[in-house]
Amino acid sequence: MQKINGLSIAIVTLLCLTSHAFSEDVPIYTYHVINAYPHDAEAFTQGLIFEGGYLYEGTGIKGSSTLRKVQLETGVVIKALKLPNDLFGEGITIYHNRIIQLTWRSGIGFVYDKDRFNVLRKFRYPTEGWGITHDGKHLIMSDGTATLYFLHPETFKRIGQVTVRDAHGPVPLLNELEYIRGEIYANVWHKTLIARISPQSGKVTGWIDLEGLCRWNGELNGIAYDADNDRLFVTGKFWPVIYEIKLLEKKDRSLKE
Repeated sequence: MQKINGLSIAIVTLLCLTSHAFSEDVPIYTYHVINAYPHDAEAFTQGLIFEGGYLYEGTGIKGSSTLRKVQLETGVVIKALKLPNDLFGEGITIYHNRIIQLTWRSGIGFVYDKDRFNVLRKFRYPTEGWGITHDGKHLIMSDGTATLYFLHPETFKRIGQVTVRDAHGPVPLLNELEYIRGEIYANVWHKTLIARISPQSGKVTGWIDLEGLCRWNGELNGIAYDADNDRLFVTGKFWPVIYEIKLLEKKDRSLKE
């Protein structure tokens, strides 16, 4: 079993508590920790991607926002670009060898060359910027509400949207996004939950309950997927750990939030 800062995974994952259980009519998943990798504990993680053997990360907070390329096994940042001090960095995605990064309340997004990190262009949007991913044809963006927006990947014009709902109604505070095998995975701010969402209907098709993965000094935020090896990674803001997890369906379908 790997250790992070001298703590075993078993000890680390006992450090968080949540309460208030309710039932759902969709599958509920828990997790098994496969591995744990070091992560910069000063990184306010807002976006996370895995591609070509590396993690790409967007971090936030004005004056500290960055775009990074990170070595998974060591946590070493091998390339970084600092955003202007007046911008709060948010989610990122990689589309056709370009990195697209949102900012929070400035309405400005950036397009970078993936290898050089040089800015290719800027674009604007009328909402806040939270998370972003893509389905191979469209960019998919969250703004902290229950709405997901579909954008043209070249013009960035809005071409559609869905409201995300579960059995109880709209699901707000959708944050960092990742498109995985035909579904959108979304962190829900202030919760240890990831929603699995149908991009066609907006319906929540499952919940991933990450209770027990400690939030450390910050919220759960950061989902990355290694499609070649079917590996799922999660982390949080200021977490010193990135976890590789395997999903396990719960039989009792109870969910804690």
